[in-house]
Amino acid sequence: MGMSIGGPGRGPKAEINVTPLVDVVLVLLIIFMVITPMLQRGKSVELPKSREIETKKDGNDKALIVSVTTDKKLYLDNDFLDEKTLEDRLREELARDPIRKILLKADNSLRVRDVRTVMEVARKAKARRVSLGVEQLKDSP
Repeated sequence: MGMSIGGPGRGPKAEINVTPLVDVVLVLLIIFMVITPMLQRGKSVELPKSREIETKKDGNDKALIVSVTTDKKLYLDNDFLDEKTLEDRLREELARDPIRKILLKADNSLRVRDVRTVMEVARKAKARRVSLGVEQLKDSP
């Protein structure tokens, strides 16, 4: 295995050097692996499935995301809170923007009373709009 230095009369090599390409692809892969988890808002929960969902986007990017996990822990975005602290934080956020929507992401395994408790906390905080997060059912072919 010798290295060819292009002797007399041979001309330039027409081979592609893939090492820089592999380097760039690996850097992009690492960037996407780091950034992707940051794009998700709120805690990861398994949402209930629904046939019909509301498709209109009316400020979901500015909505307050309240997540309820399987062990009934409450999160505002990614911050763990108890009921009283959640009510205080919601009241604080809604004082700045009273028509701001609250998106409630509750795990599929929770009972209705667990979700209703969180909705009552939002009501006490003077929330005007609370939407429930659901996943659309995939139609089987």
